[in-house]
Amino acid sequence: MLRLSSPMGRGFGRLRAAMNADLSELPVAVPGFRFAGLSAGIKSNGKPDLGLIVADRTCAVAGVFTRNRVKAAPVKLAQRRVKPGRARAVLVNSGNANACTGAPGMEAAKESTAAIARALGVDASEVIPASTGVIGALLPASRIVDAADRAVASLAADGAADFAQSIMTTDQWRKVASLRITLGTGAVVTVLGLAKGAGMIHPDMATTLGFLVTDAGLSPSLLRTLLKQAVDATFNAISVDGDTSTNDTILAMASGHAGSVRAGSKDAKAVLAAMTDVLDALGKSIVRDGEGARHVARIEVSGLRTDRAARTIARTIATSPLVKTALHGKDANWGRILAAAGRAGVAFQPDLAEIRIGDEVIVRHGMPVGKEAEARAALILAGPEYTVQVRLGEGRGRAHYLTCDFGPDYVAVNANYRS
Repeated sequence: MLRLSSPMGRGFGRLRAAMNADLSELPVAVPGFRFAGLSAGIKSNGKPDLGLIVADRTCAVAGVFTRNRVKAAPVKLAQRRVKPGRARAVLVNSGNANACTGAPGMEAAKESTAAIARALGVDASEVIPASTGVIGALLPASRIVDAADRAVASLAADGAADFAQSIMTTDQWRKVASLRITLGTGAVVTVLGLAKGAGMIHPDMATTLGFLVTDAGLSPSLLRTLLKQAVDATFNAISVDGDTSTNDTILAMASGHAGSVRAGSKDAKAVLAAMTDVLDALGKSIVRDGEGARHVARIEVSGLRTDRAARTIARTIATSPLVKTALHGKDANWGRILAAAGRAGVAFQPDLAEIRIGDEVIVRHGMPVGKEAEARAALILAGPEYTVQVRLGEGRGRAHYLTCDFGPDYVAVNANYRS
């Protein structure tokens, strides 16, 4: 788990701890929330497949969802229930996406959330669903109905690790990150993030489920604004394979236990920075866990007229199969990088191009520096993480994307996903 502590005025917003893949530490507790994770029999292997987040009282909620035109039943239902901006619980299942299941799929989503609502003694409209797993199979709602009382009984303030385990599919590890900050008022605010994802990861939400909970007091409209901004800077700037999903969902809830935060205030900016850092850490963990991935690359593009232009080129490079296979082979194949930039549909002068891998310049003025520089760059590419910088002019526009390499393990995982 990644646990961050960053008081205002002491490097706030900086990630100062390394991601720990074994997740030996428990996530921090967030006042006002309890968590559960258990097996309801949705997965045939008996692994945990049902997660629950419950607020002690109705609180602010916001969501960001897939832009794929094919949306799963839980996404459609969640979009409707998030609109009022208030909720009490989030119900998540793994092992079944409940996507492309028609009217029966919607009924299954409603039936499962109604069961949790009854067990909690709240209205079903206050329970937000999310699902992940195989597309095209109807969610066995009866198994969630049967497990509802058990799930509610197992809720605990320190149960976030169990929740994170329950939402995994092809993930190799749980994705958990937390950050505790001190606001200008002196209030201590905690932001906890939990996510899943390893494949079908691409911008415009990637193929992920993500959940943020905080004890900051945020209105629904402010929470919605902060979440969209944080997601755009993080989860919408990662890619594993260029595929978006039918189920992508990120939900945020704010209990208000730490006192209210006013829109436009310095404290609101501090909470935004904390949410962004937590989502950034989760996004990096997702890319690092990309199915079969061995390397995480941060693609930085600069020198364009606008940030939007730079982002378009960064996205094109980050999603290029030729670039990603070169990364897997630890090959400083700058021609693939420059060619990807050139097909992005953005105007720039190729003879101004400079490409660096780490601190090693391999292209200057649009031409190779030489084989020795490429050999030194290959040593950098052998590491688990590195930066590829692409400067294409003198403009102020800049952007970045996180991506990973493509190797044979990615094909093996996805070729056998349903078998």
